[in-house]
Amino acid sequence: MSIAGGLKNAVRSAANVLLPQDCFLCAAPSGDGLLCPACAASLPRLTEERCPLCALPTPGSNTCGACLKQAPHFDATQAVFRYEFPLDRVIQSLKYVHRLASADFLGRALAQLVPPFRPDLILPVPLAPPRLAERGFNQALELARPLARLLDVPLETSRVHRRRDTAPQASLPWKERKQNIRHAFECELDLTGKTVLVVDDVMTTGATLDELARTLKAHGAARVENFLVARALRD
Repeated sequence: MSIAGGLKNAVRSAANVLLPQDCFLCAAPSGDGLLCPACAASLPRLTEERCPLCALPTPGSNTCGACLKQAPHFDATQAVFRYEFPLDRVIQSLKYVHRLASADFLGRALAQLVPPFRPDLILPVPLAPPRLAERGFNQALELARPLARLLDVPLETSRVHRRRDTAPQASLPWKERKQNIRHAFECELDLTGKTVLVVDDVMTTGATLDELARTLKAHGAARVENFLVARALRD
């Protein structure tokens, strides 16, 4: 370990003794972590048997009926958790309460995923400028940083844009989300032959990720794969 790394660990250890943290979910002592070990272990992991395209659980990891009926523009999706209690509280604390400690925890969880290929770039799903100004940060970017460092892959932050501020997807019925997000993105990159790893917090209908992948493919991307913290399951 480097001298700087050793010093950082020593400072963190001293801080844990002097200023111990409480678990975000149950308030038990959690050291320097967002969650105590028990709460971290209780988070709802996504089953290993899931559709390779959209990550919905399927028997034998077969492609789900929806993706067979209409294949998405992206090529694969990986996710760590199911989007349900209590994980939803952790994600919402990042998006709506600006608890950046949650970004570190979720980013580390996301970095556990291993892509089956080496991507040429990592792309956090862009926010529209008004939404970015309102929120103050892009949660997808905060989640993508640890992954980009781990894989030593460039992080794209400026040349793929959300060109119009659509209605929040969460506020719309599922059937209206695809139309809402249509033509929302623009890309200034030549992605001919490139593989792109798209990072976001939650996939619900997949409409946003599908439209972004459509835009990337229109600019030459050969493969687009989604890396997500959580996948929302259909009722």
